Amino acid sequence: MLKRQIVLDTETTGIDPKAGHRIIEIGCVELINRRLTGNNFHVYINPQRDIEDEAIDVHGITNEFLKDKPLYHQIAKEFFEYIKGAELIIHNAPFDVGFMDNEFALLQQGYPNTHDYCEVLDTLVMARNLHPGQKNNLDALCRRYDIDNSKRTLHGALLDSEILADVYLAMTGGQVKMNLANNTESTSQTDNTSIRRLADNRPALKVVKASADEVIAHEERLKVVDKNGETLWQQN
Repeated sequence: MLKRQIVLDTETTGIDPKAGHRIIEIGCVELINRRLTGNNFHVYINPQRDIEDEAIDVHGITNEFLKDKPLYHQIAKEFFEYIKGAELIIHNAPFDVGFMDNEFALLQQGYPNTHDYCEVLDTLVMARNLHPGQKNNLDALCRRYDIDNSKRTLHGALLDSEILADVYLAMTGGQVKMNLANNTESTSQTDNTSIRRLADNRPALKVVKASADEVIAHEERLKVVDKNGETLWQQN
């Protein structure tokens, strides 16, 4: 059975949808059976309100840039159909899911809450379980798993989703690769452990046999051990 996962991130005008803040960017990366497909979803959205300066400092998206971008209701159906039924992989999922549920609710078109049509996996919770007491933001995880995030000078929904996909695959054991020789799938591990076979032309092992005196001493020792019956070594 195919397993479809969507690595998702959003950028917003501020931190609280209850205060009227809105989504301004959505970036999604699709995985099928843990393999990147290239079927991504990316859109900028006009929030019809100003972006807080603190938010602009984080993602660099300005009010001017969003003036000619579509409104949420114009992209809602396409976005809903894209993620419906998939497992969503999100870093700090309550933040993004809270904004998504708010945006769909504002449309008053009967869209369900995200958890009703998608499973949600929070990679921040996963990272905290794997690395308790350590920093587990996306930059810290990139350093820990040796993932290149040099292009991440600012937050961006699509770029962050692409990076999070790499982090998720690293945290959960690597990306599944197709073995074309026998048409089976195997998962590459995060380490390089493999079976090493000895060469056929290796030198023969040297066998050292016990001397006659050593054999006699060994037999005498077994007699001492065998006080309550015949030992296994002496059974024929």
